[in-house]
Amino acid sequence: MTHQEESSAIRDLVDLAIEHGPDAMAAAFATIMNHAMQIEREQVLKAESHQRTADRQGYANGFKPKKLNTRVGQVDLRIPQTRGYRDENGRPFYPKALDRGVRSERAMILAMAEMYVQGVSTRKVTAIVEELCGLEVTSTQVSRAAAELDEQLDAWRNRPIGEITYLILDARYEKIRHDGAIRSCALLTAIGIDTDGKRSVLGCSVQLSEAEPHWRKFLESLQKRGMHGVKLIVSDDHAGLRAARQAVMAGVPWQRCQFHTIRKAITHAPKVAMRSEVARGLRRVFDADESAEAERRLKDIVARYQKTAPQLAAWLEQAAPEAITVLMIPLAHRRRLRTTNGLERLNKEIKRRTRVATLFPNEASLLRLASAVLSEISDDWETERSEEHTSELQSP
Repeated sequence: MTHQEESSAIRDLVDLAIEHGPDAMAAAFATIMNHAMQIEREQVLKAESHQRTADRQGYANGFKPKKLNTRVGQVDLRIPQTRGYRDENGRPFYPKALDRGVRSERAMILAMAEMYVQGVSTRKVTAIVEELCGLEVTSTQVSRAAAELDEQLDAWRNRPIGEITYLILDARYEKIRHDGAIRSCALLTAIGIDTDGKRSVLGCSVQLSEAEPHWRKFLESLQKRGMHGVKLIVSDDHAGLRAARQAVMAGVPWQRCQFHTIRKAITHAPKVAMRSEVARGLRRVFDADESAEAERRLKDIVARYQKTAPQLAAWLEQAAPEAITVLMIPLAHRRRLRTTNGLERLNKEIKRRTRVATLFPNEASLLRLASAVLSEISDDWETERSEEHTSELQSP
């Protein structure tokens, strides 16, 4: 957009403020959004309107009107259209700012739906919405919006996957009401890193436990969606997951989370005073650059505790080798695949959103919220341009 047009946009905002004061917030927001979306279209097409350039990626194709409910009221937007442009995923142009705004408003409506489920009265919900958004929303609108969002989240959970080089698995627990009783319910989550080093949340599933049938069903669902080419699985050790992994993805190397391995190891120490020493020894094993050196250091630790802590020595001999599988992959890839910490950060973000509810009325409500959080995070990962996330895991 030219400097003259940008100056015109600023003058429009100033004129609105002078003439209408605070009452002009909706119109001012619409003006900002319309100009921002037009600038974004020019950036995507790599050309301004009517500009002739060899770098052009497509053509401007007018505008489409759209009404959007926001916290400052209803605004009239002009959505820029394009012709002949598709992004790397084959999708037509759609403004990022508007997409984020729509999702935020849907999240607000979804929160209202959860309030209804929890038994909050319509009067109180209406009051909350009016206070936050300046909008009145009926229960019918809430139900319709929740159904629409459920459909979109289901489509996200079942989207095609493709070739995945590294697979990271983890689970967290939330309280739900099931058959009249309060139970802990497992939220199973998978992160994938593709051949270009880009990560994404592959999906999630809500199950009553981490038993083998539940993990097996989740892994099979990933394969049915097209996941293939996995060279390494990273997870904590759990009997159900171990059995499911061996049944569904037999032959794929497994990296046991080093962080959890250290935490488990120190519980086998016969004395509290030994714990820090055991942790240091294991870290030295995990810091080795080659498998042979890591195995040599591990043998030294096992020999050291053979007499003073035989149970610890036996456990280290059996479990620790599972935590150095990562040494078989390229050095540049190892840092992020030693542990499940990256996925656990996702779990913390989910916890930040779920701790307000404390108790979900059913599995579906937990799956809805978790899917909404994870899909937004995954969208951010898949569209980010930071070299931090693309260079570290690309083949050397």
